Amino acid sequence: MATKITISAHVNAPLEKVWKYWTAPEHITQWNFASDTWQCPTAVNDVKVGGKYTARMEAKDGSFGFDFEYVYNTVIHQQELRYTITDGRKATTIFSGNGNTTTVTTTFEAENQNPVELQQQGWQAILNNFKKYTESN
Repeated sequence: MATKITISAHVNAPLEKVWKYWTAPEHITQWNFASDTWQCPTAVNDVKVGGKYTARMEAKDGSFGFDFEYVYNTVIHQQELRYTITDGRKATTIFSGNGNTTTVTTTFEAENQNPVELQQQGWQAILNNFKKYTESN
């Protein structure tokens, strides 16, 4: 049984804005990286059951890069996204709005190549970057 990791952030923005910034490719490319030395130059997101998400993640110096891809299993507008990453791991992101604040919580199955703590820190850093971008735009 895979280890599950949960990350969360309280975003000071209404649910409608949070959903838009989470799902729209023109916004994904602005926040989908864990540090300022990385970038997300392209993103494609077909938000429907069976739809595919692809984001190019790469070091700004060109030393490393990869495509992060998954397929949606469940899409409940402005509430929940369940998806399967191309390596077979499952993940769920829940959106819970309360006025001008929205909590975003993602639970994902850990992979076996990197320590669990490192995976948690990396995914949390991306979520924190999302929070920062969404609150400042």
